[in-house]
Amino acid sequence: MMQTAALLIEIGRYYLIAGGIVAALFLVIGIDRVEPSARGSHAFRPLLIPGICLIWPLVLCRWYALERRGPADPAEDSR
Repeated sequence: MMQTAALLIEIGRYYLIAGGIVAALFLVIGIDRVEPSARGSHAFRPLLIPGICLIWPLVLCRWYALERRGPADPAEDSR
């Protein structure tokens, strides 16, 4: 029983470490490329860290999909 709990805690630890790495990379490199309106708004970025740490696989998938699509088209935002 204790081995199972220790294993789950280790898995959670590595998951959050990976989330922290993704959050750091995304907030430094990716957010400006994915969301052009986020350029220059550095004050709110630390508020995103806990959420990115929890849903980092989704953040990576979305970031990858948007990078493949190319730069955001401002005309799409007005629709």
